Amino acid sequence: MTPVKDLALDDSTLVQAIASVTDPEIPVLSVVDMGIIVGVRNADGAVEIDITPTFSGCPALDVIRREIKEAVLRAGARSVEVRIVYDPPWTSDRLTPEGRRKLKEFGLAPPGARCGSSPNLDRVACPLCNSDNTEMESLFGPTLCRSIHYCRDCLQSFEHFKAV
Repeated sequence: MTPVKDLALDDSTLVQAIASVTDPEIPVLSVVDMGIIVGVRNADGAVEIDITPTFSGCPALDVIRREIKEAVLRAGARSVEVRIVYDPPWTSDRLTPEGRRKLKEFGLAPPGARCGSSPNLDRVACPLCNSDNTEMESLFGPTLCRSIHYCRDCLQSFEHFKAV
């Protein structure tokens, strides 16, 4: 892909380009909402971006990497390197407040307290009706980061993005 020529790549343009990339598994969330961007350096259009995976072996990592690179090149970067780093590790605390709101609107219960603080997985608030009259049906959903719950009030099953 050829970068756009003669376009000044300022910080706001760079942030917008990165934020335009969505998570392939949860397309309402940008990679910024997910909190996987841990470092960005721009030296006269030579951009380096560090991302941390939500979990080791994430199948979407190559897609995310490629889409970030393409978005930043379209925004005017001369070159882009997207590196995967494991320090700092990703935790669900890195989700932005906007990301949590988007998860709920999408129908996915956002994560509560992080692992180690004894979260009550049986009483996850339903993202559809806000009831906490819920029960966990399965610790594992369609991906490792989700569990499946049932709301006794609105009688709907829903997914919960686990706290990590």
